[in-house]
Amino acid sequence: MVIGVDGNEANVQNKVGVSIYTLNLLNYFKKNSDRFTRFKIFLKEKPLPQLPSSSKYFSYEVVSGKFFWSQIFLPLRLFKKDVDVFFSPAHYGPRLCPMPLVVTIHDLSYIYYPDEFLKKDLYKLRNWTKYTVLKAKKVIAVSQSTKNDLIKIYKILPQKIKVIYNGFNQYTGIKASALKEKKLQKPYILYIGTLQPRKNLINLIQAFYKFNQIYPQFELIIAGKKGWLYQKIFEEVDNLGIEDKVFFTDYVTDHQLVYLYQNAFCLVMPSFYEGFGLPVLEAMNFRCPVIASFSSSLPEVGGDACLYFNPQDVNNLTEKLMKLKSDILLRKKLIKKGKERIKLFSWDKCGQETLQILKEIVNDKNY
Repeated sequence: MVIGVDGNEANVQNKVGVSIYTLNLLNYFKKNSDRFTRFKIFLKEKPLPQLPSSSKYFSYEVVSGKFFWSQIFLPLRLFKKDVDVFFSPAHYGPRLCPMPLVVTIHDLSYIYYPDEFLKKDLYKLRNWTKYTVLKAKKVIAVSQSTKNDLIKIYKILPQKIKVIYNGFNQYTGIKASALKEKKLQKPYILYIGTLQPRKNLINLIQAFYKFNQIYPQFELIIAGKKGWLYQKIFEEVDNLGIEDKVFFTDYVTDHQLVYLYQNAFCLVMPSFYEGFGLPVLEAMNFRCPVIASFSSSLPEVGGDACLYFNPQDVNNLTEKLMKLKSDILLRKKLIKKGKERIKLFSWDKCGQETLQILKEIVNDKNY
């Protein structure tokens, strides 16, 4: 069998979120390719060096076309019909796909927080995603929370959706390195993620401000690239007069990320909405306690290894920070539970379950 894959999300320099997901699946597919299971990875541009190398049973094909690539140029190529099933790792499948289609949906944030997206991106997310999930033979959701959203929004039958959890990066063999801009000498609270409204960073900053009144030695590190409508986040820091306490790193490398996790007092995930929440597992892997909002998929991922708070309640988050600071035994307990929790998630497991779905669709005539 030949499995076609849209590999574009992985073919970028700075990988976050869906790009990390796609790259890890490509790595798994490469390791498990053989004469019975071949992979053809379709790209808009030639593959970057970070992608797994091509082989006899794992190859790349560049399909030219700048605009509406997945809607026009890719479908034209697929009509050669030398692929048995097509996998789209992120929302958009090819229009008029001549073979069975499988798609992964990571979240439906564009439904709940449409103001966070550019108009052209919002149009594609709303319309192309709807077409794809209705056309697909199987939809993969990265959490039960995302599955519930798919059923609610698109009225998809539950049996059409398979929940397959993401893995997480253990950064094996990567040595930590301090940020060049600032050597972190003081204890700090850490946030990892994109800067945008649904991440609830203003409430995090306000909670940190209250916490910092009692523990002035602490700082807040906000690590992540700018997303959408982020200016109010910077303005809140200025309004509270804590410019010397809150530091924005922008995008960080894997080396820097390891350093941040290893040395943080805790990670806070304050989001109103998350499709999965990879930083929760990454932090646990580095013995970094996690305080997370009790919303969407975060309790599903964190289980009993996190402290949870109401994302709408600044005081509730402040209380959790205070509790973690004052209770050493609680801190040790969360670290221990976190190390156990991460055993439930791996990219190999994610890859294995995804590949199983693809094989079943090719082999089962009911699809």
